[in-house]
Amino acid sequence: MPLRTKLDKSDEMIAERRGGSGKMPDDMPLWMANTIISIDKFSKRVGNVVCWILMPLIFAMTYEVIMRKFFLAPTIWAYDISRFLYGALFMLGAGYALSKGVHIRADFLYRNFKTKNQGLVDFWLYILFYFPGLLVFLYMTIGYVGESIQRGERGMDTTWMPYMWPIKTCLLVGIIFLLIQGISELLKSYWAAKKGEWPGENK
Repeated sequence: MPLRTKLDKSDEMIAERRGGSGKMPDDMPLWMANTIISIDKFSKRVGNVVCWILMPLIFAMTYEVIMRKFFLAPTIWAYDISRFLYGALFMLGAGYALSKGVHIRADFLYRNFKTKNQGLVDFWLYILFYFPGLLVFLYMTIGYVGESIQRGERGMDTTWMPYMWPIKTCLLVGIIFLLIQGISELLKSYWAAKKGEWPGENK
């Protein structure tokens, strides 16, 4: 059975087909092409940095297992550190994941649409739901983080009782990254709806 070198419309991860930042179409306005390329490059840089969070995450979990199992000396910090780092990895990497089209989506109907219709659906979903939802979420999170800093909020479910504002700040920054990448995705959707092809698509 031949090995496939690219995804097709039957794949669950159809969005990965346009997850690249390849050459923009020659007839695309310069401002649009530069915006898409700049934002995608920014998200890629963020993803390259955020992925390193895995290293201290793995270390904390491994250290805790060794100390608990072999020395009967569990730490008071490893659980909090590991869940905070996992949360930071998830939230800070969300914009990069969006740029690669790997967020979970129900596309059992969408995958069979023509490219123009896919672009049209995505464009209006971004306008009507994505941006309004994230802006509301951003507004609420700003107050959420501010209150946490002001009160000196600590986690009360472990003996270490770490400050909560760092992980809540990661949530705020993650939303901003999603909004930034959303601009690129909106422009890509507009172009697909207009021209019938995804800009920068991996072919």
